[in-house]
Amino acid sequence: MNSENESELSVSYNQDGACFACARSNAREGGFTVYNVSPFRETFGRRFRDGGVGTTEMLFRCNILALVGGGREPKFSPNKVMIWDDHQGRCIGELVFKVPVRGVRLRRDKVVVALAHKIFVYNFSDLRLEQQMDTATNESGLCVISPTTERTVLACPGLNKGQVRVELFDLGTTKFIAAHETALACLGLSADGSLLATASEKGTLIRVFDTHTASLLHEFRRGSDRARVYSLAFSPKKNLLGATSDKGTVHVFKIPDRPSASSTSATASPAPASRPNGTASPATDFAKRFLPKYFTAETRSRAQYRLPSAARSLVTFPAADPDTCVVVSDSGEYSRLVFDLDRGGEMSLVERHDFSAAAPARA
Repeated sequence: MNSENESELSVSYNQDGACFACARSNAREGGFTVYNVSPFRETFGRRFRDGGVGTTEMLFRCNILALVGGGREPKFSPNKVMIWDDHQGRCIGELVFKVPVRGVRLRRDKVVVALAHKIFVYNFSDLRLEQQMDTATNESGLCVISPTTERTVLACPGLNKGQVRVELFDLGTTKFIAAHETALACLGLSADGSLLATASEKGTLIRVFDTHTASLLHEFRRGSDRARVYSLAFSPKKNLLGATSDKGTVHVFKIPDRPSASSTSATASPAPASRPNGTASPATDFAKRFLPKYFTAETRSRAQYRLPSAARSLVTFPAADPDTCVVVSDSGEYSRLVFDLDRGGEMSLVERHDFSAAAPARA
């Protein structure tokens, strides 16, 4: 949201990452514009000359969006979520709160609203409140919900620092995961809700959990320096995980088919490697026992790229392009990158666009 930076733009992907919306909080050219991810093109938008929009949340590719006012002269109250029908060019519903809205998530049957200390879940058809949850301080509005009808899974901060609360609506159960020792900074959920990615405010480690068992499956190292992780996104096949941060970097991790041996908090000491004569190799044994696990290849990203700006950026994996990721940022930059997982290393930029200028849209 715009409260996190000075940008007058705020980007967000739709539920399957096929489109992204750009909210514009400038009072004179406020509104939103929706773009197709691959190929890149503007699809529709709306300009408001009497106030800005701080948050835009799409509902797949349809004409219904959730809007929250933003900027110095907001079009709508920052304490409201406005359900906007772009075919009619008007709001068809609203949710009102006593404090500013920090985040909004949509699926076809639910509206999820994040405040600084609460999460509210509403039925979409009549905006009836279904559930509310208390959270730790959540100024960033962290909350993710699975978009498909296959499973209904919601993840948000718990009451304790570094804790994730996972709601399994289909099973009527709640799981709590002690994901990190420091406060949460980013959450990512696979489309079917089975995998949860987390990062803390430290930003060096990214962890992947099974939402139904709350067990740790994998642990990846983004880097050794402290960083603010902006986004975590799974590929459609759940074999890749993308991450962006305030270091201006994009990382793509390969998710192993099986849980990583290093992901278990308490593991048995590895057996010594054997030489042909049956004696253990001292060097191999030392490396396995004492080197930090972030030196192992499976915990490091397979592909990387440095963006021209450290502005808040979000990554997604287009379904039709398995070796491609797309990154959009609050600075108005669109980048399409290709990578080779077998070779690894630096990704290649194949397409870049600037959407920072206000697009001509209906007033």
